[in-house]
Amino acid sequence: MLLTNHFSELSALISPAAMQGYIILMVLLVMGGTILDMIHKKSAQYFFENAKKAEKSAKRTVGAGEKVSIAASVLMKEVLTSGEFKSTKRRLSHLLTMWGTIIFIVTTAIMIFAYPTPATPTPSILPQLWHIGALMLAVGGYWFWFAIRVVVSAEGLPWFRFERADLFILSLLATSTFALIWSYTGGGVTVYFALFILSNTVLFGGVYWSKFAHMFFKPAAAFQKRTTIADGSKENLPLEYDLTDPAVQAKFPDIPEYMGKAPVNMGLGIKREAPNHY
Repeated sequence: MLLTNHFSELSALISPAAMQGYIILMVLLVMGGTILDMIHKKSAQYFFENAKKAEKSAKRTVGAGEKVSIAASVLMKEVLTSGEFKSTKRRLSHLLTMWGTIIFIVTTAIMIFAYPTPATPTPSILPQLWHIGALMLAVGGYWFWFAIRVVVSAEGLPWFRFERADLFILSLLATSTFALIWSYTGGGVTVYFALFILSNTVLFGGVYWSKFAHMFFKPAAAFQKRTTIADGSKENLPLEYDLTDPAVQAKFPDIPEYMGKAPVNMGLGIKREAPNHY
């Protein structure tokens, strides 16, 4: 089972051209759904307008080299390692789901396009990676759904509560689950294969109504945020001041008036508790 390319075996019943056409159609659906989502939510417009506002408030110019460094930092932290998550469990769940999805989708495309029939033997590493990716996706996704999901941890709502925003994770879980069952039962054109195709179609065809598109916005938002910190604009947020600094007290005379010339340390405040709800 783990060494078999079930897609090449399907070529006796379904033409490789049809399978390849389906993959291309899914890619087009993702692109179209993402573009429609950007138009509907005006995401691109927001980013451009926000960038112009930041330029007007910038205290310094961020050079090309520094921007490359910021982009590399975003790639390593926010994209590849999900370093923005403070909760270790949430981060591990996200990494399993993300990398499992990538491995699963990439190996699927490679096996369908490069090894479409038994006449072109599939290297054993590809089916193994396909199964590993599907399993990683299932473990990370189910872990998130049953133990970490926001509405469960923070709002005390039941795990079976379903919102439209859950379409992404549920279709991902269905895809990995039916893929593994389909493989375990020997492949072929079965009810599990039909459910596998259906869940894939919902996943990629439902981009406009799910959270799929946010994966493309997240790196851009992280890059913009880091850039505004580097140029000093900080998205027009106030700076972090030392309230005991005479220069700060001179700039804001109400500080010594209401808090004295040596304001006491108020403690960690909201940071007192670790962000373990998400």
